[in-house]
Parts: sequence; C-alpha cells; structure tokens
Amino acid sequence: MNALTRLERLDDMFPELFRRLGRPLQLSTDGPGDIRIDVTENDKDYQVRAEIPGAKKEDIRVSVDGNYVSISAEVKKEKEEKSGGRVLLKETYYGSVSRGFSLAHEIDDKEVVAKLEDGVLKLSLPKREGARARAITVQ
Repeated sequence: MNALTRLERLDDMFPELFRRLGRPLQLSTDGPGDIRIDVTENDKDYQVRAEIPGAKKEDIRVSVDGNYVSISAEVKKEKEEKSGGRVLLKETYYGSVSRGFSLAHEIDDKEVVAKLEDGVLKLSLPKREGARARAITVQ
C-alpha cells in the first residue's frame, strides 16, 4: 500500500477537514475591515483619502493633535434576503475601526476640512504656519 492510498482512506474518514487544510487560509471580508489611506503632501497642506465602507458621516470621528491624526468609525451593515414571508438569511455586522498616523509637520486643527463621499473620507490638513521646517547651517 503506498502513501497516497493511505491518505485517500483518511480523506474518506475526514473529508471536510482535509479539504479545508488543502485550501489557503481565507479571511472573511464580510466584517469591518481596516481603514485604508492615501496621503499626499504639497507646500501648504496634506490631503488624506481614507476608505471607510459602510460608515455614515455621523459615525466617523477625526481628531488632530499636533502632527498626529486619528480616524475612527462605527461601521454597521445589514443585509437581509427574504423568500415569501420568512427570512432565510440575515447577515449583519457591527464594529469599530480606527487608524492613526503621524505627519512630518504640525496641523492647523482649526482649518481642517473633512468630507465623506461614497464611503471615502477626504481630509484637507493644512500645515501650521509656525511649524515649517527650515534648513540649519552647521558651524
């Protein structure tokens, strides 16, 4: 009896176990995921684009402390499929996501603009005037 025949017998005993072990690990994408961001910079400000699918604008919190930016959100999703008068499948999730990052310059927190469009949060983070970097000559 060769090794393949022995494994086939085990597969007959535990078919689902071996099928799952043979597949790569699959993470569920149904629940709240991470906040994915893109940050661009110019002379006057930073532009942040943060993807927060499933979040409403009243559930998103943005805070700025010096050069540290924090984004958090409560994410809710409800999906319901009906057949006739009975609910056959209802998939819901509720959770919170957050992301924080530091920038090279301090942010003028009074001038920050935040807009949510189609699950994408767009931030305009103006640099604080007194916090500009300057070149230092070495003596």
